[in-house]
Amino acid sequence: MTRRQVVALGGSLLRPEESEQRTAWFGQIRQLAVHIEGNGRHLGIVVGGGLPAREGIELAKTMLSDSHRLDEVGIAATRLNATIIQQILLDIGIDVAPVIPSTTEQAAELLEQHHLVIMGGTTPGHTTDAVAVAFARDAGAGHCIIATNVSHVFDKDPREHEDAQSFSSMSFDQLAAITGLEALAPGASAVIDPIAVGWAKKAAITLAVLDGRNMLLLEQALDGKPFEGTLIQ
Repeated sequence: MTRRQVVALGGSLLRPEESEQRTAWFGQIRQLAVHIEGNGRHLGIVVGGGLPAREGIELAKTMLSDSHRLDEVGIAATRLNATIIQQILLDIGIDVAPVIPSTTEQAAELLEQHHLVIMGGTTPGHTTDAVAVAFARDAGAGHCIIATNVSHVFDKDPREHEDAQSFSSMSFDQLAAITGLEALAPGASAVIDPIAVGWAKKAAITLAVLDGRNMLLLEQALDGKPFEGTLIQ
């Protein structure tokens, strides 16, 4: 069976503070795609909404209070971000699916036909972390990488607590004690979506959390090499 892998790319990774860093990061995404295709592997990438999603949701909140309708705004932003990465890869001739799938079942089918499939969100109430876990499940991938803007899972928010402790490995139960199991509010974020934690545990899908701003770490994890981050199983 062809090796299939799935990565959740946090939407924040598309919006570094410096435009030069963003351009370099996009270039590294291209290099990674060339590496994956050149080795005959198949990679699914689920892209988060980041700043466009948060801004869109805040704008919509002036007229909307229904959480599902607000989630639809966020999902549209994820699909916009997915389209940006898809087009950047198509531009250099990468074998990436020419459509942005709307379900993880469709994404899994497309991954049979293409080396890369890029998608965003799917259903209100499910973050792109959860979508990535479902994609991994439907595609028969045994693990899912969460590439975000933090280096590890911490016992508390390291941006607010100087004494926050990181984990190099942990169990799903340990992770659930930190993230909880309740769905996140529209536009909210956590190191891993609680719904994704529950789904990964149920499907026995190993999770890895790493800093996606460093593309080398992501490549190491995809290649099965030791990487700096947190392994959850």
